[in-house]
Amino acid sequence: MNEQLVPIYVMGKKYDVPEGLTIMKAMEWIGYKYIRGCGCRGGFCGACSTVYRMPGDYKLQVGLACQTTITSSMYLTQIPSYPNPKAAYDLNKIENPAKAILEVFPEIAKCVGCGACVKACPQKLRPIDYVAAALRGDWEQTAEMSFDCIMCGLCASRCTGELVPYNIALFVRRYFSKVVRPKPEHLINRNRDIRNGQYDLAVKALAEKSAEELKKLYDQRQFEKI
Repeated sequence: MNEQLVPIYVMGKKYDVPEGLTIMKAMEWIGYKYIRGCGCRGGFCGACSTVYRMPGDYKLQVGLACQTTITSSMYLTQIPSYPNPKAAYDLNKIENPAKAILEVFPEIAKCVGCGACVKACPQKLRPIDYVAAALRGDWEQTAEMSFDCIMCGLCASRCTGELVPYNIALFVRRYFSKVVRPKPEHLINRNRDIRNGQYDLAVKALAEKSAEELKKLYDQRQFEKI
């Protein structure tokens, strides 16, 4: 059976590709080689952020190349690495988190609530809301609302205030998890056991096994019931 080909435009050039491919697979089909920027290919890392337009539509569309299926006549451009500044900070030296967030990310006060970041998010998150929550000191809500962020950078590419919302959210989640959120007792106990050498012999025994023995152990492992 013949493949149904549809036209797409990549970096301004027209190509005919098989219908039903994802953007990433379509670009590979026409000859592009992903040396950098292909990421996890599973929709989790945000490395393959893509911007595209459809004929007759003034709106910019966004998506992940590994997840978004091609549409006939789409015009697309990939953004493998958006130049977002990374703030340097030491969580152990932060005494006043509300003051620290304004010092580390002074641009946070420039958010005007336009919602451009919401339109750009392929995860359907609302950066406008978690940035506002961070600014008013509700860090638990910020951590919860931004938890599914994949740090693709598309929100920053559309922000009129030139914020990098995902870096702000990452700072909040790191501080909240380190200082505010109660530590799980079972995790504390397991870390203590590891540091005390309780599993040293078991790890050494595994390291001495052959690849075939390890494969057999893996195949025979007990699965956790769901």
